[in-house]
Amino acid sequence: YLEAGGPVMWPILGTAMVAGAVVGERIFWWTRESRRGDPGTLEKLFAALENGDFKEAARLSKGSNDPVLRMIWHGMNHYHSSLQGALQVAAGAEIQKAGRFLTVMDTLVTLGPLLGLLGTVSGIFRTFLSIGGTSVEGAMAEVTGGIGEALIATMCGLAIAIVALIPFNYFTRKNAQLQFDLESAATNVEVMVAAARQRGVETQSLRKES
Repeated sequence: YLEAGGPVMWPILGTAMVAGAVVGERIFWWTRESRRGDPGTLEKLFAALENGDFKEAARLSKGSNDPVLRMIWHGMNHYHSSLQGALQVAAGAEIQKAGRFLTVMDTLVTLGPLLGLLGTVSGIFRTFLSIGGTSVEGAMAEVTGGIGEALIATMCGLAIAIVALIPFNYFTRKNAQLQFDLESAATNVEVMVAAARQRGVETQSLRKES
């Protein structure tokens, strides 16, 4: 196929290799991250925040491999100054890691069919250039070879797009889900910290009045 598809098959081959490498790397990354989730510790952390125990919350989130807990740990280190800003920065870093190579995959999904179309056009164009001045048998052979080259290039380009499109949509959905989880957790932390501070202020006011 590589020889029969013409010179366009070389960039198509390079595109296929890049697509395979990116998809393999993302599968490995997401598989590893899915094993790092720690919902039990997250529930304990929310319970500590609800009770106003910020030190315990920071202890539970410290050193965790869970991306949500990593974000919360970063925020708890700055809860006394800028909790919301710290959570946003940490969440942005986690989303950036999760979305790595998505732009490359999107480009490959578009590039594959375009290279196949280029192979189709070049194969047909070469056919028309070579049939002039040849016999009928020679012309038929040239037409058959040119059409075969065009079809092979188109098939390979579409195959790259199809193979890369499914993982691309899957990883995009996973990235969106992680973003939702991070935003939900950050909102819960902000609300719980604000409520704990408010309870602390009210307690101090009651003590002064008494």
